[in-house]
Amino acid sequence: MTQSPRPLHVLHIDSSALRDHSVSRHLSAALVEQWRRADPSIRVQYRDLAADPLAHLDSEILEAQRVGAALLLDWQRREHALSEALIEEFMVADVIIVGAPMYNFAISSQLKAWIDRIVRAGRTFRYTETGPIGLAAGKRVVIISSRGGIYATPEKSALDFQEAYLRLIFGFIGITDISIIRAEGLAMGSERRAAALDAAQAQLADLFRDAA
Repeated sequence: MTQSPRPLHVLHIDSSALRDHSVSRHLSAALVEQWRRADPSIRVQYRDLAADPLAHLDSEILEAQRVGAALLLDWQRREHALSEALIEEFMVADVIIVGAPMYNFAISSQLKAWIDRIVRAGRTFRYTETGPIGLAAGKRVVIISSRGGIYATPEKSALDFQEAYLRLIFGFIGITDISIIRAEGLAMGSERRAAALDAAQAQLADLFRDAA
């Protein structure tokens, strides 16, 4: 008997604090829905980093990664178990869809807290004599980027610590297949906002046709 291919595993991350008013949430949900319609067998793991925020790393959480379980406090054991679960759901995913609005030229603190949990030596990258090597190769990342201003120009690109950082950090752990669906200029008037949303929807449709 021929074994059927494993269903596609999608990890869907949202990080906007705007909830129902969020453009990145709307676009990331639209992409997931299109994928579901095309392939009902896909498995989607959803994590809302604003509704269920992660604790930011501190000395005691980091200590929980280095010492034996017998030496940990109960809350450290829970945080360590959560970190392990986050890494596991990331590593099992074939596609990671990340809703990532720009806040003050960078990503949200909620998204940074998640990244700090999954980017870990020995799990998603390792150090060698010639430098670090990513251990998450073969995955695809789709970044849903929303921004109030316009930064995808040579003049403004130096102010972008959002998309540039996400490309760098996912590349650091070995992921080279990275796409960006971008809606920018959202706070620059109703006409520009409408044009940005139309452009993002067109990008989403093009990307989905490539991915499907």
